[in-house]
Amino acid sequence: MRTAFILLLSVVFSACLQQEEIPTFEEQLNADIAIIDAYLDANSITAIEHESGLRYVVETEGSGPKPTLANTVRVTYTGKFLSNGQIFDQRIQPIEFPLQGLIIGWQIAFPLLTVGTEATLYIPSGYCYGRAGSDRIPANAILIFDVELLAIVS
Repeated sequence: MRTAFILLLSVVFSACLQQEEIPTFEEQLNADIAIIDAYLDANSITAIEHESGLRYVVETEGSGPKPTLANTVRVTYTGKFLSNGQIFDQRIQPIEFPLQGLIIGWQIAFPLLTVGTEATLYIPSGYCYGRAGSDRIPANAILIFDVELLAIVS
């Protein structure tokens, strides 16, 4: 199964390289979703499919309220690349963020989670850092976040 996933990645990547034009957001999103779904299938992971294309798995269901974009959340998390599992960021000690200032993938996912929930988020690149990337994130990187929503601060 892992071989099939790697083959799919190389086919999608090769197709992207052969195009003369930069893929549109929709084209990149569709390619990312195909890669995420292949990864989930290859690893026998059953995820909830959000209409946006984001996929997530609730590991532990919380019982508190759900945040809105107007809230600041207290979380712990580990961020990894889907392509190789390498950790690029991790916060073991709780950290607080205004939700509306975070990547779109988190803005989509966290309002779906109740306080106390531990989940794994599979986020298409356009809902992360997109084609621009960042200092630690390459362009069009699909990211995985293991998150715990500890509290809604405000």
